[in-house]
Amino acid sequence: MEYNTTRNHLTIREYGRNVQKMVEYILTIEDPEKRKRNAYAVIELMGILNPSLKNVEDYKHKLWDHLFQISDFKLDVDAPYPKPTKEELSAKPDPIPYPTRSSKLAHLGSNLEALIEKGLEETDPDKKQGFANSIAYYMKLAYSNWHKEIVHDDAIQSELSDITNGQLAFTNTPSVKAFRPDNNNGRDNKNNFNKRNKFQPRNGNGGNNNGNNNRRNNNNNNNGGGFKKKRFL
Repeated sequence: MEYNTTRNHLTIREYGRNVQKMVEYILTIEDPEKRKRNAYAVIELMGILNPSLKNVEDYKHKLWDHLFQISDFKLDVDAPYPKPTKEELSAKPDPIPYPTRSSKLAHLGSNLEALIEKGLEETDPDKKQGFANSIAYYMKLAYSNWHKEIVHDDAIQSELSDITNGQLAFTNTPSVKAFRPDNNNGRDNKNNFNKRNKFQPRNGNGGNNNGNNNRRNNNNNNNGGGFKKKRFL
């Protein structure tokens, strides 16, 4: 019985023990052509066993790197890609620099800070006012999302003034169109008088309908009045 404790270290677990044994057998082949054919066969098998690599760009190159890694970089075969080294695969990436600059708008985000800077550089008054309104709207939205309550416009205006040193001020007054005197009152009234409501019946039809209803009611009354119930003594 063979136990895992007596076996050698499994380099890449995704491919299993059998693939590693195949690679170990390839290392014992002395014929270069035969060794190359077996290496290509193992590459095809590795692609079947690990299909997720097909979503990676140039996954064949990745498979050959894994093959050399399983052989502990001892495999000597004519590969379509350059043979990697142990130092290249074990090298750690450079750390990503973290921004260390301090900002007084950290609670609102760097995007809003860039938008405020762009709004302060604007020279057109209308566009500058539009920047101020957009910035104030975003500030109200961020406040409502974080605090789950409605914020008053005065608080937003006060904070925006502190941030921009009073250079940006928003307005929430809706735009109202200018009043125009209507010079066609007589003509419009005449047109409205001639227009008939679609639910309003015409005079002729209405009169005929009323007359028919009255005659129908009178006939019913006469018939009912002329009928005498027979009494049995």
